[in-house]
Amino acid sequence: MTALEVYLSGEIHTDWREKIQSGAADLNLSVKFHSPVTNHDSSDDCGVVILGQEESPFWKDHKGAKLNAIRTRTLIEKSDLVIVRFGDQYKQWNAAFDAGYAAALGKAIVVLHDPNLTHPLKEVDAAALAVAETPEQVVKILAYVLSGRL
Repeated sequence: MTALEVYLSGEIHTDWREKIQSGAADLNLSVKFHSPVTNHDSSDDCGVVILGQEESPFWKDHKGAKLNAIRTRTLIEKSDLVIVRFGDQYKQWNAAFDAGYAAALGKAIVVLHDPNLTHPLKEVDAAALAVAETPEQVVKILAYVLSGRL
């Protein structure tokens, strides 16, 4: 069977990606993971490093956002499933965009967040096929999708 391609979008300040990836590896799941650049400096500076410096912070951010959008859109398009994590500490506007973009493409979406975010994320949750509260639940979803077994 071809590997299930999964895009891991959202919050970058905790180890949720590593938990999902190691959980999938522990179960020998045939999954290929993709994600955004999670190094803040690299993500923020990619536009000016590649395309040239800007005097205005707006244009610096604009260049970086555009290059990151190329990466994100390309990887979401090639993925079968998009996992979108929302954390408590920061606003993940990019994750909300990723969920909307994936939904527009007809991609399967699993949203991952703590229960205290259920109300503010109700519209995002409504676009998802599943809403998980832990990375371990996401691993169980991946195992079920791939094997059909509980």
